Amino acid sequence: SCSRAKDVTMPAKLPVNFFSTSSPVIDLFRGQLDYADHLRQDSEIVLYFFYAPWCGQSIAAREEIERVASRLSDQVLFVAVNCWWNQGKCRKQKHFFYFPVIHLYHRSFGPIEYKGPMSAVYIEKFVRRVMTPLLYISSRSKLLDFLSNYEPGVLGYFEFNASPQPPGYLTFFTSALHSLKKDYLGTIRFGVITDKHVAEEISLVRSGSVYLHRHVNTSLIYPDDIMNYTAENICKWALENREILIRWLRPHGGKSLLLNNELKKGPALLIFIPYNPLAELHPLLDEITKVALQYHSCNKSQAAEPDLQHLGDSDAPAFDSSVPDAHTKLSETFSITKYPCCNTVVLPQWHSISRTHNVCELCVNQTLGVKPNKVHVPHCNFLEMEAALDSFYLQEHTFFQVISNTIECSNFLSFYSPFSYYTACCRTVNRHFLSFLSSEKTIFQTPKVAFSSHGKKDNSQHSIPHIEDKNCFIPDLAVSGTNITGLSCRTNKTLNLYLLDSNLFWIYAERLGASRSTHLKEFAAIVDLKEEVHYVLDQNQSLVGSTLENFIKNFSILYSPLKRHLVDDPSVHFHEQRVITEVTTNTFRETVFVSEKNVLLLYYAQWCGFCASLNHIFIQLARLLPPDNFTVARIDITRNDLPWEFMTDRLPTVLFFPHQRKEQSVKFPEDISVNLPNLLKFILHHSSLSSSEPCTKECLHKERVLQQGHISHLEREIQKLRSEIRALHQAHDQLEAQLSEARREEHRLQQQKHTLEKQHKTLQLHSEQLQATYNQKNQELLEMAEKLQELADASENLLKENTLLRILVASREGRLQSKDETKESLQSEQTTSEDNDVSLSTAPATLEEKRIGNADTLETEHSSGNRTE
Repeated sequence: SCSRAKDVTMPAKLPVNFFSTSSPVIDLFRGQLDYADHLRQDSEIVLYFFYAPWCGQSIAAREEIERVASRLSDQVLFVAVNCWWNQGKCRKQKHFFYFPVIHLYHRSFGPIEYKGPMSAVYIEKFVRRVMTPLLYISSRSKLLDFLSNYEPGVLGYFEFNASPQPPGYLTFFTSALHSLKKDYLGTIRFGVITDKHVAEEISLVRSGSVYLHRHVNTSLIYPDDIMNYTAENICKWALENREILIRWLRPHGGKSLLLNNELKKGPALLIFIPYNPLAELHPLLDEITKVALQYHSCNKSQAAEPDLQHLGDSDAPAFDSSVPDAHTKLSETFSITKYPCCNTVVLPQWHSISRTHNVCELCVNQTLGVKPNKVHVPHCNFLEMEAALDSFYLQEHTFFQVISNTIECSNFLSFYSPFSYYTACCRTVNRHFLSFLSSEKTIFQTPKVAFSSHGKKDNSQHSIPHIEDKNCFIPDLAVSGTNITGLSCRTNKTLNLYLLDSNLFWIYAERLGASRSTHLKEFAAIVDLKEEVHYVLDQNQSLVGSTLENFIKNFSILYSPLKRHLVDDPSVHFHEQRVITEVTTNTFRETVFVSEKNVLLLYYAQWCGFCASLNHIFIQLARLLPPDNFTVARIDITRNDLPWEFMTDRLPTVLFFPHQRKEQSVKFPEDISVNLPNLLKFILHHSSLSSSEPCTKECLHKERVLQQGHISHLEREIQKLRSEIRALHQAHDQLEAQLSEARREEHRLQQQKHTLEKQHKTLQLHSEQLQATYNQKNQELLEMAEKLQELADASENLLKENTLLRILVASREGRLQSKDETKESLQSEQTTSEDNDVSLSTAPATLEEKRIGNADTLETEHSSGNRTE
């Protein structure tokens, strides 16, 4: 007999060095995690690099780690641990879902996991942030530099008079490490002010107080009277209240929903710039941040924020919370720029055939009577805006004008507060004259501002035009040289701003439309998932602040002049004349709309098998139709973008664009099969061939050939249909025979069913009888068992009595024998008195014999009685 061969396995090879022996990285290739923890005790900053020797990303990151270690090995201990070998402690204690993994420890605090790009400059930047989580600020100039940074900043004031550290300093230091642990991008900068006069610049007078700086909204002071002063609470408070003007996106390269989750929040401006984290100066980033700050600066009040400009001037007085509110210096008149809680309202056209709109800017304002707190500045209230809209719609007839070149403004008192009122400024916009957006000389260049009769008149310099107006009418905005200040709060098309490093993520820019041949990797695009559009900034323009401002303004206006970017199929080339024209994104307008021919367009996809089965039909149709008047085309919708009005969710889809009525495209009915006769009928029915021109001989010949082709094709179709009808008749006869056989079989099965039911009833009755017999026999057996039990008990009693009688008989026999021996001795010794003794001994013997006889009689009677029973 054959025996199955045993499986032979070879043990894994012993691990070898992953890093070179001359590398500054300590390589624990056997996974000695305990030794790594021992090394960590003697170092202040330790970086653990957990790797798997076979992992491609670990191999790629090895060189980056060595670069960082060569620069920081004198300050940081770099330890690499093989966490894949099954005999090592790292594999037994750690369970990582991916490799490589980088952990950092600052003394006893950690681990701080690094999740950023595996690039040397990014890793070094993060390590340096862990090394020095706090920036020490000892002068006004350093404070100005700290507050001018685009990243959110947290400042703590501590008097270093106590030894070794002032109270609360270690807690603040630990909170900075907690922020790095929770947000690997390090978007929050922590600083420590050591000078009392510098701390007074931001109203910090008590040692241990913490200040969160925000550019647009009001800066905050940590409420230690409400929240416990712990490192976790400080970090949580800073993360929840931080202000992010522009967010960095760093996809990790694997499957994730990072981009999807961000783009679902609303329209997004994606800016790709080459970024070096270790560079001291970032002029392009600073310029982009300035644009983002102006875009989000909705509240320009200086009451709650210190002026950053005067911090650099040593002669300027320090900002103090005791300074009177800056609002007292403002005019009591209406100023939208101070409280730009605004909404854009478009009134309906005055006539159904008109394209004229009245566009109004509706804002919520507060009077001088209400002074906002310096720390808690009131934000835009949705209820107030809703009330303002209700008030406006009740009086919208006031602004109903057919056409006007003036801006009309009006004030409405609030229903909820006597200190608040609503302001509306309206003007007329004509869709046919959108050229004013790109021209400095327009009819709105010097508008006349007029208030309605029921409103309060005000100075014309405070009137606010609509955001579509390119000219600047606001004095504050004229000084700054731009009109996007606070634009995010004055439009329904608010943009979320994102930055991406083009050195790492240029492939995303190429997918959005960036040129692959460009040497300068700077690119900007606006993506709007809700509207399914995206716009690309012209790459011929330099990516500077003014260019971004114009890009944002053109997107934000009501009738945006931006041209939607459509992705083209680069693989389509036209080297030869084809019967069917292949349409792409770039040639769609030229082939379909500009062409003076009737166009039949097929929407298809490479994966659509039914679309491919229609190719021969459309080729035959293209050969039959005259090429001078008809064009048969197709477009692959998976490789090309189409305008939203021509999108489809079903494949294949056929659209016909008649000549002279291209905007009235007709869709081929879905309930009709796509074949040559149906397509010809569809085309001829909707064709726009002019019948006013006389038909030439060539035209008549083509029509005759076309009709003959139609006739021959119809005859073939008729023959085919007849053969199909005959086949259907044969199939019908076969089906009838099968149905009759099935009916007979059903009848036979019904009879068998009735027979089985009768047998089942009989068997059920027999089963009931057997059950009754079984119960009767069972009862009899129980009675017999009871009688047998009684006999067994009687027999046991008889055995006990027999045993007792045997004992009595044995004792009697012993007595008789002893008496015989006594008699013999007496006869030999007393011969003389035999006569006298005979009489005396006879009486007891007689009595004893009687007693024995009575006992035998009783035993005999008792035995007889037992046998009788």
